[in-house]
Amino acid sequence: MPAAALKPKPLPTQSTAKRPVQLDLPYAPVMKRALPAGRPRAWYVTHNRRLKAMRLAIALLDSGVHVPNQASNETIRSTAELIGVHPPSDTTCHMVRAFMRYSR
Repeated sequence: MPAAALKPKPLPTQSTAKRPVQLDLPYAPVMKRALPAGRPRAWYVTHNRRLKAMRLAIALLDSGVHVPNQASNETIRSTAELIGVHPPSDTTCHMVRAFMRYSR
């Protein structure tokens, strides 16, 4: 018997599934590390905003929202509630859509 026949099929992922795969819960954030000291406050604010926007963009992509036009502020905020982060501002929502747009 060929070795390929004995190999179990992998579980479907978001890219191979016929329908959107539900978000795995509970969402466990990665281990946080200290940010470098000595930068201006605006740098830390922007850095944390980008991290939050990336987390939200990944969660939206995992839940089946692939086009920035589908990601309204309400959709992004409901996803933030689902994964357990504070509701994003309008600026962060705009950044989430930008990440989705330019990641292609």
